[in-house]
Amino acid sequence: MVMTVASPKKAVSITEKVWKTVYGNYGTAAGGGSSSSNHHHNRNSYDSEDDFEEEDETTMELVQIGANRTKHVLILMSDTGGGHRASAEAIHDAFKIEFGDEYQIFVKDVWKEYTGWPLNDMENQYKFMVKHVQLWKVAFHSTYPRWVHSCYLAAIAAYYAKEVEAGLMEYKPDIIISVHPLMQHIPLWVLKWQGLQKKVIFATVITDLNSCHPTWFHPRVNRCYCPSSEVAKRALLDGLEESQVRVFGLPIRPSFARAVLSKDDLRKELEMDPDLPAVLLMGGGEGMGPVKKTAIALGESLFDKENEKPIGQLIVICGRNKALVSTLESLEWKIPVKVRGFQTQMEKWMGSCDCIITKAGPGTIAEALIRGLPIILNDYIPGQEKGNVPYVVENGAGVFTRSPKETARLVAEWFSTKTDELKSMSKNALKLAQPEAVFNIVKDLHELTCQRGPLANIPYMLSSSFTSLI
Repeated sequence: MVMTVASPKKAVSITEKVWKTVYGNYGTAAGGGSSSSNHHHNRNSYDSEDDFEEEDETTMELVQIGANRTKHVLILMSDTGGGHRASAEAIHDAFKIEFGDEYQIFVKDVWKEYTGWPLNDMENQYKFMVKHVQLWKVAFHSTYPRWVHSCYLAAIAAYYAKEVEAGLMEYKPDIIISVHPLMQHIPLWVLKWQGLQKKVIFATVITDLNSCHPTWFHPRVNRCYCPSSEVAKRALLDGLEESQVRVFGLPIRPSFARAVLSKDDLRKELEMDPDLPAVLLMGGGEGMGPVKKTAIALGESLFDKENEKPIGQLIVICGRNKALVSTLESLEWKIPVKVRGFQTQMEKWMGSCDCIITKAGPGTIAEALIRGLPIILNDYIPGQEKGNVPYVVENGAGVFTRSPKETARLVAEWFSTKTDELKSMSKNALKLAQPEAVFNIVKDLHELTCQRGPLANIPYMLSSSFTSLI
């Protein structure tokens, strides 16, 4: 940051200059109507050429103050499902790769850190409802009407707007990115109340591939990044303008997006059979779903009894479910099987396999598409994940079945008599893949930042108080 500022022709404080420039150019004060009218009057009362020269000089000073300042990006997320954090971390990494130290990025659950119940306990509430899936189904669909969720969010704002404001102020963001459907409304209200909409860019990154809750869509965002054309159509129907909407795809970790991986090298590294086709069975971060039954069924179907040899190999990722790891490791297998707990390098396991079995989580689907893996979807969470099933099936990239035996039969056929079908689905998966999505998002946000005028570069300490004027 430039620490020295050239002296103006008149003895006017820098604070007065900022107020004059802010409210002269944009007309609305953060603190109320009387301040706005006074500053607006002062701006219009300039009569001499010296006054206009002073205004130009002020603008130049503001540009100097902010020109070399590291910009702050605040990403709002919640651990209500793994996809929100995964998208947030992908955006964080892409900013660092593309722009280095030009941006400082914070990934935060402002709700958990600054507010009270029920917002600070959303993670546990979500986990409980997903385990009792009918509860989640009721919660999702009952809050779908606009008047219902608008009333709910207004009530929450009445209690916690000050707390959210304090959380935002701590990070002094130039860009706020929401990757959660409940993290648009209150922050945008705070920005509006404080007159900071001209300074702070607000973007929503939707992490649902097809069916998504209407709370994702807010008309005052600068950008709404949609993972598919289906979601973009819903955004337009919900009142957003075409200029606000971009369809780039779901943000996936750069390690997936730009990794150059050889299947042969990966299989050698992971100590897999170099010749047998491989199926990847996933139970999510918590190892949920019919993983054990499906694994046992695959162990039978991928063994050729007539020739007494395996026709495929199995990789099982159990997440944090240590009991499931122990159970599967204790079984006797007729085919090559590798059982693993929570993994941080899924791009390697996916890159080494030929198809995948998983529930319809959007992040896993997007990663599988990038690797060209045909997908067998064996479950979905009602509401936001239901639409992911037709997205995969109707585009010819996979199938859906909840039956472990049917799943095992399909994989056995793909590895023996229907290899052409497997290859066709792999090609369709690659057509759907959007590996550059996360980089396109951060580049577009950077371009928006560059398009902002000098006021966007004013440090927060020189702008209106973010906490005292509400």
